[in-house]
Amino acid sequence: MEALLKKAEGITTITEAQKLLFEYHPTYSPLFTTALNLAKEAHSKQRRKSGEPYIIHPILVATITALISNDETMIISALLHDVVEDTEYTIEEIGEIFGDDIAFLVEGLTKIEIIRDVELIPSSSSKKLITSALTFRKMLLSSIKDVRVLVVKLCDRLHNMTTLGSLSKEKQLRISEETMVVYAPIAHRLGISQMKNRLEDLSFYYIYPDAYRMIDSYIQENSQNLHLKLNRFVRDIDNLMKDNGFKEEEFEVFGRVKHYYSMYQKMQRKGIGIDEVLDLIAIRILVNDDIDCYKVLGALHLNYKPIISRFKDYITLPKENGYSTIHTTLFNDNGIVEVQIRTFEMHKTAEYGIAAHWIYKDGGRSSDNKVNLEWLEGLQYQNDSIEEFYSLAKGDLFTDDISVLSPNGDYYTLPRGSVALDFAYAVHTDIGDKAVSALVNKISASLLTTLKNGDIVNIITNDNAKVRCSWFDSVKTSRAKEGIRSACNAKLKECNHISAINILTALTGVDREIVVELFNRCELKENAYKLTSDMNIYKDVLDKFIEKKSDLLDNFTYPIESIDENFRFFSNEKIEKVEFDYCCHPKMGDDIIAFIEDDKVVIHHKFCQEAYKLMIAHKPMVFVTWVNDKTARYRLIISLQNRPGVLAELLYKLATLDLNVVSIELGIRSSESAEFCKLEVETKEQNSKKLQEKLSKKLKLIEMISLNDAYKK
Repeated sequence: MEALLKKAEGITTITEAQKLLFEYHPTYSPLFTTALNLAKEAHSKQRRKSGEPYIIHPILVATITALISNDETMIISALLHDVVEDTEYTIEEIGEIFGDDIAFLVEGLTKIEIIRDVELIPSSSSKKLITSALTFRKMLLSSIKDVRVLVVKLCDRLHNMTTLGSLSKEKQLRISEETMVVYAPIAHRLGISQMKNRLEDLSFYYIYPDAYRMIDSYIQENSQNLHLKLNRFVRDIDNLMKDNGFKEEEFEVFGRVKHYYSMYQKMQRKGIGIDEVLDLIAIRILVNDDIDCYKVLGALHLNYKPIISRFKDYITLPKENGYSTIHTTLFNDNGIVEVQIRTFEMHKTAEYGIAAHWIYKDGGRSSDNKVNLEWLEGLQYQNDSIEEFYSLAKGDLFTDDISVLSPNGDYYTLPRGSVALDFAYAVHTDIGDKAVSALVNKISASLLTTLKNGDIVNIITNDNAKVRCSWFDSVKTSRAKEGIRSACNAKLKECNHISAINILTALTGVDREIVVELFNRCELKENAYKLTSDMNIYKDVLDKFIEKKSDLLDNFTYPIESIDENFRFFSNEKIEKVEFDYCCHPKMGDDIIAFIEDDKVVIHHKFCQEAYKLMIAHKPMVFVTWVNDKTARYRLIISLQNRPGVLAELLYKLATLDLNVVSIELGIRSSESAEFCKLEVETKEQNSKKLQEKLSKKLKLIEMISLNDAYKK
């Protein structure tokens, strides 16, 4: 890939572009020649922003496609990918000339641009791109039904990224952000690491130019030492392989300096500088058979000191996209190096992912080329982490997945940091909704237990299980978050329905059945039930009830507003005393409800199970809200240097952000010797993403977890 892109850099003429295409696709059919000639004719009057003939772009996209796959259908589609969108040719004409399969791919590529124009904020907009880019990605995956379309589109995007220099800075940034949010994750999930790494590095160059230059400067300054160390490791491992019985033709050892973006991720994740990243180099060892991988692993661990916490076996437990490799990190007197051990066949899959499906077929043609994308749509993308990338909170978006097993031996790929409840939802939504506990490696564990690679997880279910809304911030996968969100919305709706009827029944003193009838006759019934937390809706519903049922309200007293120190009530009874029950402890801003008991009011969290029992028993209730503005509580994990005065600086920065520190825990050390501080803070900022952005600009924020839901029993 690097060699091809290097050759493509200096190409400015159609002749040079064609020569490179024929180098990577030397054996071609008459249909290919027809496509090349048609593309040249169709784009003959068009120029790129750089001034060069436009046709150079489709030709080079076809060349990259030829490197990824020798499926000529895909290569021809790459040549024609802009013809329908940018010229007078129609899909019908493409179908008549080249057949239905090529027309199908070209139409899919054209559809991507249509979706992009509809869903994506234009580069001229000052609005934030991320949300619309995530929507674009979801739309893309749900509408494109042939994986070959995505592979060709990735090749198109890669070439566009190499030619951003002629565009304005605004467009460079927008296209790079779009690439990082949309295309790099898709390349990763398709397993095309060659493409994913290059897209990330190119995007990184434009999104964070200062950070890129800093890393590049360090690598260039230390280039000689790094390559000497790399060559020494390669030589020593090569000799070790031969000493352990491997013949020279049976293996290959090669090394590289890691990609800049992967270095940057590690720096952000650990809160360290580039000079503190220990494993800047990586070595790959390729062998013939699976069993040879383990022989190599044994030899390495007997001759080097392994860092066991960083050992991963993706051969026994492959990733969901088919990736299989053993990862281990070694150190000796020469330093630290990451080593990947895989077979030659695994290497093809790791480099080209799903595209390896076509690479080594004769002519690349196969009856199963139209691969169904349901498996791709269902993968857990860590969508909620994309904002965290831009606020530098967690850094590592796409790597370090873990594989865990069910008791039956089925394996599931989850994001790093996933908990048992993530696994439950990955198995099935019903399992997640009914989960009550887990067995992790046959040991009883809570649903919020963090899973490790290779764990065997058994989920215990119960038809009467209750999903806790406080779990939302503890799970990692979008599927689990959506399951919890859906369950909590249903629970909130149910509580509002019951509470609204209880409040109006207690207030008016009429039969419950009459109040239920009123709600059933409401045109905006769902909105009316929201009277439990909105005084304006409450008054509106009450006035309509009085209007319709005035004959039943002879002794009715219209309620008045009364204010306690923390609560606002709307009631026609005098409230002498306010209490909390033992079962829940709502914090300022939590959803609350209130029950009337003689001359006192008892406050509960709206999701409290004891309160729910009182609700369904139709206990009298009264309208209540908080008096003060809502506050939110968060747990922060921040990377700190161990030096005098650092705590005072931290507290000052938090004070300038108007954060109230509730608790603080210092001196936490990770397994990799980084130092952290754990805090709980309160804030009036209700938008967690805005708060996270502010924090990340002033601090090395590792993690931010909402503690807003008080009911965690």
